[in-house]
Amino acid sequence: MALSLNKLEQFAGREGPVLLIVMDGVGIAPHGPGNAVSHAHTPVLDKLMASTLSMQLKTHGTAVGLPDDSDMGNSEVGHNALGAGRVIAQGASLVNLALQSGELFKSEHWQTAMARSQAGGTLHFLGLLSDGNVHSSILHLFAMLEAAQEAGVQTVRVHVLLDGRDVAPQSALTYLKQLDQQLAKATVAGLDYQVASGGGRQVITMDRYDANWDMVKAGYETHVLGQLSSDEAKVRSAQEAVQHFYDAHPDGTDQDIPAFVVVDENGVPVGAMQNGDSVVLTNFRGDRAMEISRALEQESFDEFERQFFPDLFFCSIIEYDGDLHIPQRFLVAPPVIERTMVEYLCGTDLRSFAVSETQKFGHVTYFWNGNRSGYLCEELEQYEEIKSDVIPFDQKPEMKAEEITAATLRQLKKEDVRFGRINFANGDMVGHTGNFEATKTAMQTVDKCVGELIDATTKLGGVVLVLADHGNAEEMLMGKGDAQTAKTSHTLNPVPFAIIDSGYNEEYVLQKDIPEPSLVNVASTVFNLLGYASPAEYAPSLIRFK
Repeated sequence: MALSLNKLEQFAGREGPVLLIVMDGVGIAPHGPGNAVSHAHTPVLDKLMASTLSMQLKTHGTAVGLPDDSDMGNSEVGHNALGAGRVIAQGASLVNLALQSGELFKSEHWQTAMARSQAGGTLHFLGLLSDGNVHSSILHLFAMLEAAQEAGVQTVRVHVLLDGRDVAPQSALTYLKQLDQQLAKATVAGLDYQVASGGGRQVITMDRYDANWDMVKAGYETHVLGQLSSDEAKVRSAQEAVQHFYDAHPDGTDQDIPAFVVVDENGVPVGAMQNGDSVVLTNFRGDRAMEISRALEQESFDEFERQFFPDLFFCSIIEYDGDLHIPQRFLVAPPVIERTMVEYLCGTDLRSFAVSETQKFGHVTYFWNGNRSGYLCEELEQYEEIKSDVIPFDQKPEMKAEEITAATLRQLKKEDVRFGRINFANGDMVGHTGNFEATKTAMQTVDKCVGELIDATTKLGGVVLVLADHGNAEEMLMGKGDAQTAKTSHTLNPVPFAIIDSGYNEEYVLQKDIPEPSLVNVASTVFNLLGYASPAEYAPSLIRFK
């Protein structure tokens, strides 16, 4: 049965479209030396947050489906929440439940990986090594290492991707020491468990949206082949590689550590992958895991030449794309997000569009639509991707904001368009570099573009919603005094939310008494501003009609 919306009796909506603007990575924090948002010249945002139709939203923790209120939000979780309109258990929560119940270890693919490893193959774990809970959790890896040990798996190799982005910029040694302690338990038991390779998440393996396949190729050659272009990165331990990087780059961040391979006393890689081995990808977030998944499992893969494609049993901790079936094998079923807001829009015959650059295009489409690829109704939707530049984001902090603005202006002028959603990636992607001045420039660019879109939409008789999916750019320093260092991770700060309504005549007010207003409340708000009641299962709207 097709989904549809019921019209509101007290409000028919405006003549023009409703435009939702996500300023990615822009939170609210006190003014200070690390707040690139407050230091930037942002007259548009300043005016919005001083208006009566503005408030703050929560983007982390249980309010958006994460396990605990200490868990930072991220773009995937944020856009899932925006599109679903209600709290949905997110990746980390699902894996936690599967580990606690033991269901993960009962799964068919875990049992197959165990059987192959017990028969003599090496069991490899690959993933981001941190407790950031954005892409992965070190605790998930430890639980699987313990289960492999209990199952009597003789040989395990761990391929570590170093973070410095969802956690402190130079925290890799902390996690590697924890991992070495975990691996030592197996050594005491007479088993052979070692770290085999690694590198920074911005250097190898964790590309997304087909932006830089060279990163994935470098990761494949490092993890699978134990091959590097330089002998300097052949080390006896992962900690040695990290310390060497810190010595050479005192202000460097873990995400930029070059690829390295651990070798034995004869210079032979300890963990190159062979026929008969099994590989578990431990990242639970999909956007930066799908490309390496394809490289490790697809026989028809052609994004780069693989010098050797071993017969591996590959699976991930969770499915990343249910429509494209990437990967084909996984240990925990992903969240099934049905009845998303776009499904309701399509069922009501309302035309919509989505625009962003490559870095966030999947967020306004795939994640927004409940982790589904492609159009939900091609006749009623239009997606436009602006290709991102393949350069460090602080080299051009403007990114593609102006191009996104131009594309959005074209979409707004199309006949019968009722709703549009866009994402400006600047605050997040430039903020992650730790470059404060570049992030200020990024914020000023976004502010200018938001102003242009507000002007255009209100001239069309429409409504604009401005918000963010999580914090980042507003808190770029950590520590105190002389011990302050760059902070490149997301934050626990609230984000701005504002409505700019061309025809506003006090027909409604913001509901500021909602307990923990968050991103899940936005979908119902959009429906109301379009002139429709929200579905009963959705979180309440942020507005109340008089």
